[in-house]
Amino acid sequence: MLLVKTLRGMEYIAADHIREKLGDVKLEIRPSGFLGLIIVHSDEIEKIKDIPEIETIIPIKIVCKADVDDIVSKAEEIVKVAGEFKSFAIRTKKRGKKHSFTSADINIRLGAKIKELTNAEVDLEFPEKAIYVEIIGDNAYIGVIEGKEERRKYTPEKVDSRKLLSKISLVQMPYLEDISAAKEMGEKIGRSAQAFEVKELVIAPFGYVNAYELEAFIRGVRRGQFSRLEIQKKAYAREVREVPVYVQDLYQTARDKRRKNNILIVTDPVGKQIKDVKDDLKRDLKYADEVVVFMGSRQGIPKGIFRLADYVIDLAPYITFATEHAIPASIIALISVYEEVEESTD
Repeated sequence: MLLVKTLRGMEYIAADHIREKLGDVKLEIRPSGFLGLIIVHSDEIEKIKDIPEIETIIPIKIVCKADVDDIVSKAEEIVKVAGEFKSFAIRTKKRGKKHSFTSADINIRLGAKIKELTNAEVDLEFPEKAIYVEIIGDNAYIGVIEGKEERRKYTPEKVDSRKLLSKISLVQMPYLEDISAAKEMGEKIGRSAQAFEVKELVIAPFGYVNAYELEAFIRGVRRGQFSRLEIQKKAYAREVREVPVYVQDLYQTARDKRRKNNILIVTDPVGKQIKDVKDDLKRDLKYADEVVVFMGSRQGIPKGIFRLADYVIDLAPYITFATEHAIPASIIALISVYEEVEESTD
C-alpha cells in the first residue's frame, strides 16, 4: 500500500495518471474527506515516482487503529520493517480534531519504545530512518523511509550561508524621487535586507536631501522589514534575528567601515566581473570580520568611494539592475563565491 500526497485539488488528476501507470488499481481518493491524499492499494512505487502531480509517496507497511496504545504496540513490527539503523525520527501527521491525543504524544511514546528496542538515537534533523505515522480518520498508516530520501531544506552537505550573512553590512543609498515612490522602494529594500538576516542595513544619503522623501523611504523600509520578519517567525523553527537599521552619511560610513579585517565592496557597472576577482574574494569572505557592500539607487555610488573599496564588482555585465534587485543579486553572488571556499575546506 502507498500513501500519496498531492497539492490540494490535484488528487483526481494524480489518480488518473496513477491508473495509467498501474492499470485497474484500487484507489481511495481523499480518504475520510481529507484533501491532498490518495491511498494506492499497490506496492509498485517505482512506476509512479515520475508523476509530477505527486508531492510525496510513503510506502505503508502497517495499518492499525488511530489509538496511541495500538500504534505503540506496533513498535516491534516497525523495527522489523525498518531493518538496522543507528538513528531515527518519528514524523506524525494527525488529521482531524476528534482524537484524544496529539502528534507529540505519538512521537514521544513511539519514539521511546523504538529507542528501548533498538538503542538507536533520536535524530530529528538527519535520521537514518524516518518513521511516518499518518492519522487518517479512524486509522493510522505507518511507513518507513530512508532518511537520505527525505526532502529536507537543511542537509549536512549544504553550506550554511548564515555564517556569511551574519557579517554582511549593507550600505544602501536611499531612493529619493517623490514621497510615494520613496516609500514603495523602501518597502522592497527593507524586505530584502530582513529576508537575508544580514548584520545591519545602513541607509546612507549624502549632501542635502529632501527630508520628507527620506522619511517616506525609511518608513517604507520599516514596513517592508516588519512584514518579512512576521513571515520568518512563522516559517522558521529557529529564532529569527531582526536586522538593525541605521542612517549615516555615505562618505562617513565608508571611512568608518574601512578597518583592518573588513572588506568593502561596491557594486557598479564599471567594476570587474566576479570571475576575475573570485580567488581573492573567496579568501577575503572567509577571513573578513565584516563584509560591507555599497549599493546605489537612482544614481550610482560616487566614484570617490571606489578608492576606499577593496572590490568594485559588476554583477551582470551590460545589465543595469533595478534598485530593488541590488540586495538579492549582490548577496546571492557572494554566497555562491563563499560556498566554494567552504566546500574546499570541508
